[in-house]
Amino acid sequence: SPEPPPPAMIFAATLVFQTARYLFEDIYLSVRQLRCFRTAQQPAVLESTQTAEEFDKARRYQIDRANFGLWTDTYGWLETMAMLCLGWLPFLWNVSGNVLEWAGGQPSTNSILQALVFLLLSTLVEAVLHLPIALYSTFVLEERHGFNEQTLGFFAKDQIKKLLLNIVISSVLVAALLYIVDWGGPQFYLYAWLFVLVFSVAMMTIYPDYIAPLFDTFSELPGGELRDAIEALATRLNFPLKKLFIVDGSKRSSHSNAYFFGFHKNKRIVLFDTLLTPEQNAVFKQLQTDKDNEGKETAEGEPGAKPAEKERDEPGNKKKRLGCTTPEIEAVVAHEMGHWWHNHVLRMLVVGQVQIFLIFYVFAQLVHNKNLYTEFGFETQPVFIGMLIVTSFILAPVHTITGFLLTQVVRWHEFQADRFAAQHGYAAALCQALHKLNADNLGFPVSDWLYAAVHHSHPTLLERLHALQKKVE
Repeated sequence: SPEPPPPAMIFAATLVFQTARYLFEDIYLSVRQLRCFRTAQQPAVLESTQTAEEFDKARRYQIDRANFGLWTDTYGWLETMAMLCLGWLPFLWNVSGNVLEWAGGQPSTNSILQALVFLLLSTLVEAVLHLPIALYSTFVLEERHGFNEQTLGFFAKDQIKKLLLNIVISSVLVAALLYIVDWGGPQFYLYAWLFVLVFSVAMMTIYPDYIAPLFDTFSELPGGELRDAIEALATRLNFPLKKLFIVDGSKRSSHSNAYFFGFHKNKRIVLFDTLLTPEQNAVFKQLQTDKDNEGKETAEGEPGAKPAEKERDEPGNKKKRLGCTTPEIEAVVAHEMGHWWHNHVLRMLVVGQVQIFLIFYVFAQLVHNKNLYTEFGFETQPVFIGMLIVTSFILAPVHTITGFLLTQVVRWHEFQADRFAAQHGYAAALCQALHKLNADNLGFPVSDWLYAAVHHSHPTLLERLHALQKKVE
């Protein structure tokens, strides 16, 4: 069997790769993108749908986001370097053991419990360290450009719910995996992968019905022109539409979106209320208010949410949204159905499971390698720490390569979904929808080619318009 690498090489290689990735992806590529934002001229194809003032406003938004991204990426790199070089992992593992002993447990015989204490403490520390970033992003950056719709109270409630869910779900997953590693013997990687597969499918089933409603209100789209058009489209394409929802995304942000979920013949489509025109949204809000008045608080009166009508009337950075008309939303939904037609979700699920299987297999080969632990400051060999080191650091170069390849696959999927919509007569309407969505979300139509290749999972607006225009012609 091959000799394991010298101990010093494992840790040194980790530091070198983390720094190289940061310098290339987070600094070099981001600087290229910033240069593109600052120097790009408005494309002629957008001059009829976007004023010079709107183009400059989008430029300012993207420059602010890119600058903020540079700082947050640098913060993340410094945090990782400090964690590795100052021995944060072994320190926190020892603290976890002390906490467990204080609670009456024995770390030597309760490695799973110690791992759960470690997970809890590290999650809380991470939440505290990243809270200033989330606050600045929401209440300074997004607020400055007219997108934030949250109050501090709503934000706090949201963050607490996310934190608690993260702790519960990750604790169940980690405890089960550590038990499987201990129980499964040399073939534990196979059982661990099967468990994660079942767990993933279960979460995909549970999330829409039980987790997502904890954060947003999902209402059936009222009957009318839009619902009739989408249902007719689903019937025409044999899309197994079971439910059609509209979600109150406007209580959190002005950004818009649409998606579908569900297995087999249980598909559900979700439209963000910010996707609708202001007129359509006003009708929906009135219907929702009438329903809520029967016994519930109105959406505008929900604790923590900004009053919708008041926010529309306030001057400043708030920009009147264009929204999409019924034919344009129909085109957006046709694009989403293109993902279903081409089995993109299933394909990505299979690819993800292959990755997870390989991760567990590699971990099984390294779990008893003493150098893996000693180089990161551990005198013992905790299985959970080994899992953390392998997935976060040892396989980091592989994650980077596969991430790049998957980005290209997802971009190809987006073109396929656009082509599907165009083949069913929605090329022109989808072009109009993309123009409006780009304007409403302050998207910048020009991007550095190398930055886009590495970071953008979706083609740029100009690339999509160019491909769709061929279908229109």
